[in-house]
Amino acid sequence: MSAKLETLSQNLQKHLGERIKGQKIAFGEVTIEVDVADYLGAMRTLRDEPELRFEELIDLCGVDYSSYGSAAWPGRRFAAVSHLLSIANNWRLRVRCYAPEDDFPVVPSLTEIWSSVNWFEREAFDLYGIVFSGHNDLRRILTDYGFIGHPFRKDFPISGTVEMRYDPDQQRVIYQPVTIEPREVTPRIVREATYGDVENG
Repeated sequence: MSAKLETLSQNLQKHLGERIKGQKIAFGEVTIEVDVADYLGAMRTLRDEPELRFEELIDLCGVDYSSYGSAAWPGRRFAAVSHLLSIANNWRLRVRCYAPEDDFPVVPSLTEIWSSVNWFEREAFDLYGIVFSGHNDLRRILTDYGFIGHPFRKDFPISGTVEMRYDPDQQRVIYQPVTIEPREVTPRIVREATYGDVENG
């Protein structure tokens, strides 16, 4: 681990302490996990504490862990993952916060801490159905006006549930059930017989 990552890890422990429920360093990046009850307080500390000073939130995304990895996921299903940048200290941090309920995932909004998160939270709401409490304009941002469901959830059908087309008789766009038969596409891999054989090149 580099000296910079070691310093960041020490500063995180010093200022967040027991609010950090998990910490991991992989590929030169630090990821911490924070409970939903500590989320806003921890994020304010990350922004305001001079030894951390994450002035910018550069991204927030939703994650659906329902079928993560090769085995069944043992924990909660939905998480909001934020990517923070400290220009003053030249380091980055990833913060994960799981929604306590899988049926109706709710995480506090960060819009009062970083205004840049506004559209990112709207996107996570639109695509994953994560509700950001305290967001003053939480509405869909990428899907159509009458869209039903959240297309990045792992249980959402690949072909969707409705399709739209222009009807020349009605002279307007109409919605109808999907006419594509659902199917699973398995990629066909063609390799030479000696692929991966180091001795025969």
